[in-house]
Amino acid sequence: MNGRPSSEPHTSLAGRTALITGAGRGIGRAIADLLAAAGADVAIAEFDGKAGRTAAEELGRTGAKAASYELDVRDPEQVRDVVANVVDDFSRIDVLVNNAGIVYNTAAEEIADTEWRDVLDVNLNGAFWMCREVGRHMLRKEAGVIVNIASMSGLVANKPQPQVHYNVSKAGVIMLTKSLATEWAGRNVRVNSVSPGYIGTALTKRGMANPAWAETWVSMTPMGRVGEPLEVARAVLYLASDASSYATGTNLVIDGGYTSW
Repeated sequence: MNGRPSSEPHTSLAGRTALITGAGRGIGRAIADLLAAAGADVAIAEFDGKAGRTAAEELGRTGAKAASYELDVRDPEQVRDVVANVVDDFSRIDVLVNNAGIVYNTAAEEIADTEWRDVLDVNLNGAFWMCREVGRHMLRKEAGVIVNIASMSGLVANKPQPQVHYNVSKAGVIMLTKSLATEWAGRNVRVNSVSPGYIGTALTKRGMANPAWAETWVSMTPMGRVGEPLEVARAVLYLASDASSYATGTNLVIDGGYTSW
């Protein structure tokens, strides 16, 4: 190396296939759009089959190669089947983005057993099932990148809303990321996570309709606003591309400074 930085962009994903869960709307859809714009073929795995199909059709109209697959990430057998179908259809998976997630705002003492299990099953277990299955494919070809969507809620306990199960699940995603990164780094599979703060999705906007929540969320964010899905997608593109070739086990926090106080 001559010590001079190259002016060549390293965020192109041309010739690569990205599998994204929960990409029918919100942050997942913004990620799908941006990775496709960077040249990737996109496989959308979505619990809401209609939303997934619509996203794939709209991406297709931009010239991108895209397909949708209905998937409940809580079911490891479905995960195996969908991953196999994506490999059959696209011949490869180079990037996995685990974006599927749910949240409930229930006081800890009121959380039903089923609700606790549901949040952990989608947010943490589902992410692991996907990492394990796609990871097997990536390890066989000794190449691949996984980006898990965690949350600043895996680092701090948000207020004023109660969400202990969500916080615990996202903390688990961050440690899942670090653990897999150390296991797989020697076989050329990188694993990183992105932890968004409050982002202007439909879910967050519903919370912002509560004046007490909105005031607290914005006042506790140094930048004084919620983020946009594209701002998270840009972080994912960085981690998914060769621009981050020396990054693994990283948790990239995109929260407008919320966790910096």
